[in-house]
Amino acid sequence: MDPSPPVVKCSGLVRSFGHQVVLDGIDLTVPRGTIVGLVGPSGCGKTTLIRILLAIREPTGGDVEVLGQRPMDASPAQRARIGYLPQLPSLFPNLSLWNNLRFAAALYGVRRRRRRRRLHQALEFVDLDGDRSKLLREASGGMQRRLALAAALVHDPELIVLDEPTAGIDPILRERFWTSFRSLRDNGRTLVVSTQYVGEAADCDLVAVMCAGRIVAFDTPDGLRRQAFGGDLIDVRPERGWLTREDVEKLAAEPFVRSVNRTAYGARLVVEDATIATAPLLSHLQEREIGAVAIDQVTPDYDEVFVEILRTSDAAQCEVPA
Repeated sequence: MDPSPPVVKCSGLVRSFGHQVVLDGIDLTVPRGTIVGLVGPSGCGKTTLIRILLAIREPTGGDVEVLGQRPMDASPAQRARIGYLPQLPSLFPNLSLWNNLRFAAALYGVRRRRRRRRLHQALEFVDLDGDRSKLLREASGGMQRRLALAAALVHDPELIVLDEPTAGIDPILRERFWTSFRSLRDNGRTLVVSTQYVGEAADCDLVAVMCAGRIVAFDTPDGLRRQAFGGDLIDVRPERGWLTREDVEKLAAEPFVRSVNRTAYGARLVVEDATIATAPLLSHLQEREIGAVAIDQVTPDYDEVFVEILRTSDAAQCEVPA
């Protein structure tokens, strides 16, 4: 990660609509050259936060800086350092893919002498250069979404803000999008990506879990897993197929174990670090003549992680599945 000043910095950010608080004290730092995901249920404030970063909305309270300045104070040239892919379509069905993109380039102030080259580069990036003459209304939904991404990139922005870019598209195209996002990140761009697909957290460098207008967790994908469960998870399957209450109590008393829960096949342990805990755990089982058929580190999926974070957070208004 780049040690230079953050691309986005929010401190105590608040946004209200009348008596309704939509953002409630958001603190967020986005380092340069990273993909930062905003993950949360519909209505949690992701889109409002994005609109404030883009100067579409003004905050009610707190501070926000994007690329070193307040968004509302940015000039058109400074705002052109940002690319934006909105949730809803904003292109023209009766224009060709090329002319749609040319219009977007003109809006972003791409100079005429370099515009043609940038159009080809953007279309090639999303694999649409061969379809540039096709009318948008004749293009598939996936092609239209890829063109929208090209429109957000046509002016070669430093910061790319993507509001639920993979909503409603098939898994193959979703993976293509994330491959593109990683390529942009690897070439020095910074991306802020909102999504309701919790599994996409694994593709981000940092993830902000949002709920009820607050960020209830902000960490790396692996850090979120550890935060959700209090450490790493290990499943133990003993030779005799079960553990007594005394076995469980003795396991729980070990310094490397944070908690133990019996399962149908043995026990699930929470440990501080699975790589360090495996050897002493095996020794413990051998000393007590329990033995083990298997000791496996468990990697919970992000649906589990997300639900657990919301359950253990202090966001009382969060709706958590039963």
